Amino acid sequence: MKNIYEILTGIGVEVPEEKKPDFDKLWKENYRTKAEYDKATEQRDNYKTSLDDVQGKLKEFEGVNVEDLKSQITTLQGDLKAKDDEYAVKEADRAFNDTLKAAIKSAGGRNERAVMALLDIDTLKQSKDQTEDIKKALDTAKESDSYLFGTDEPFLNPVGPTNNGGGAGNENMGALASIRTAMGLPAEKK
Repeated sequence: MKNIYEILTGIGVEVPEEKKPDFDKLWKENYRTKAEYDKATEQRDNYKTSLDDVQGKLKEFEGVNVEDLKSQITTLQGDLKAKDDEYAVKEADRAFNDTLKAAIKSAGGRNERAVMALLDIDTLKQSKDQTEDIKKALDTAKESDSYLFGTDEPFLNPVGPTNNGGGAGNENMGALASIRTAMGLPAEKK
């Protein structure tokens, strides 16, 4: 490929020899190959396409009230926070109810609903030490309404026969046992 000096001398323009290095320098700084030109053209086309896309998307936002959008976002964020708070309250209630039911069961409560009706639930929910306060409240309820709680003591007044020879329909059981003993016979096995 010819440089500018060669091109100018080829068309008959006389260029002084001392200017040849300047022409070579300009040639190296400014000359671009066809591949470089094609690459630059392709980049230009890509930028133009991107610009057209962005301008098209911006046209979609024409007439949109930004302040209205901001207020909608604020409203939606408030609604989301309210839902989160509501969920947190429900989760805390569920955890409290599970703790309360477990405490009633461990205290021997026969009916959870009946025992819970005796307790001041709101005060217990706001308590700092819920476990201890629930235990105290259950002890108080046990004292006042012991019929709602099972007992750990053995039955002192059984309802049925206890094999002591008495009871309904067994009047002669004690007499037979006495006769067997008097005759030297072993006790009857059942």
